[in-house]
Amino acid sequence: MASTKLVLSFIITFFFIFLLLPSHAASHSDSQMVNLSVYYEALSPSCATFILQNLARIFDDDLITITNLRMVPWGNARVNKTDSTTICQNGRDECFLHKIQACAINVWNDVDKYYALIHCIEFLVIEGRHSDWQSCFNSLGLSEKTILECSNNGTGAKIQVFYGYETAHLDPPHMFLPWVVVNNKSLGKDYRNFTTYICNEYKGKVQPDACKLHPPDNVSSIKEQNPVHPV
Repeated sequence: MASTKLVLSFIITFFFIFLLLPSHAASHSDSQMVNLSVYYEALSPSCATFILQNLARIFDDDLITITNLRMVPWGNARVNKTDSTTICQNGRDECFLHKIQACAINVWNDVDKYYALIHCIEFLVIEGRHSDWQSCFNSLGLSEKTILECSNNGTGAKIQVFYGYETAHLDPPHMFLPWVVVNNKSLGKDYRNFTTYICNEYKGKVQPDACKLHPPDNVSSIKEQNPVHPV
């Protein structure tokens, strides 16, 4: 128990310090940024593990400075045609956490903040304590007021409709979760190797240290996704 608290404390401290740093995307133009989209479910163990153990590397060696990270919490959820409510694969709690995370992504519009919150919540998911999600706001020094307002006033539900449309129109369709896409190219089963794909797609002159450690590979086998333009 003590070791678990120590690990959680370390993770929270790491991201709290991260919030105090300037925005990481400021040093590269939008045209140079590589899009990394992660389609996931809040209560999926495989998604939580990826977010905690793999995706967190995007903040190592300044990889985030060349990456436009997009988190899309929807996964295998669907809309009930009878009453237009959302049905999530892992139950109502997952739908609620999807709204909270979607609101954080769109209200804050700050990758450092919303990723820190998602990371904290997914850590609690692995611990079997996702019901303690509100503790993440306090631990990270973030205000939950605007996020709860977004979740409760219908805005969160509208964002979810957008995410649902985007996920449903992936081409090729997602086969499992998490489903990772780099510049409209699905990584398939090689999704944990996203760093190599990002570096391969990056066309800027100044490479972050992460790309020096992961030189471009032959990754042309990944299939390009058709861009999604919601109506």
